[in-house]
Amino acid sequence: MTDSIDVAATPDSLSKIRIVLVNTSHPGNIGGAARAIKNMGMAKLYLVAPKEWPSDKAVWRASNAADVLEDAVVVDTLDEAIADCGLVIGTSARERRIPWPLVTPRECGERAVAESSQHEIAIVFGREDRGLTNEELHKCNYHVHIPSNPDYSSLNLATAVQVLCYEMRMSHLIASQDGQPIHYDDWDQPPAKSEAMERYYVHLQETLEKLNFLEPGNPRQTMTRLRRLYGRVRLDEMELSIMRGILTASQNYVFHTDKKIAELEAKLEQLEK
Repeated sequence: MTDSIDVAATPDSLSKIRIVLVNTSHPGNIGGAARAIKNMGMAKLYLVAPKEWPSDKAVWRASNAADVLEDAVVVDTLDEAIADCGLVIGTSARERRIPWPLVTPRECGERAVAESSQHEIAIVFGREDRGLTNEELHKCNYHVHIPSNPDYSSLNLATAVQVLCYEMRMSHLIASQDGQPIHYDDWDQPPAKSEAMERYYVHLQETLEKLNFLEPGNPRQTMTRLRRLYGRVRLDEMELSIMRGILTASQNYVFHTDKKIAELEAKLEQLEK
């Protein structure tokens, strides 16, 4: 139930997104949420009438994210926390009498980042035991549902914050790369070329034959399976050089061993004469 989203990140995309915790019972959850927020490069935390605040328990759970707690905005009502926001998304279980526009965590991240250049964004989390009330959810433009295991669907508050903050960070990073997916393909060596791999397979078969692992001229399916193995691994140039070195050392060992055996056999023949 969402229209198309044009995601374009700006340097402060995440800085305009606030995490709002409503009526949190356990201060440790506030600290855990602060840590999740900072982990994902965000900073804004709003607390609506927390049960226990300030709290050493929150600081302890926050670890090195105590600065997020220090800068947290504490208000009495949800209206105060979202008053200047142009987009408000509330976390919700799906069982609602009147259906509301519902988004996935990924769609939540995309929409939040897309609109962050236009206005402030609020992602609202409810109480640990019963979430947000219907009245509070009616103040939200969208609801977001984390599709957890239906047999054990209850998520810790800080964990839920982590999931949505992660999706917002990923959307921000993807948008920063002109929409290209995030992947890690940096490597210290280029992949081995096909021609070099063919030479390696010849070298490998020769070595395995010298070791009597393969019957000379009749590798059966062994070389095919080894090709499949190396094709799956995709050796780089340095790795291929190492493997060639191992084969050469193996051949040299076999050669010198055969030579010593031949010398011993020759001496034995002389002694027998």
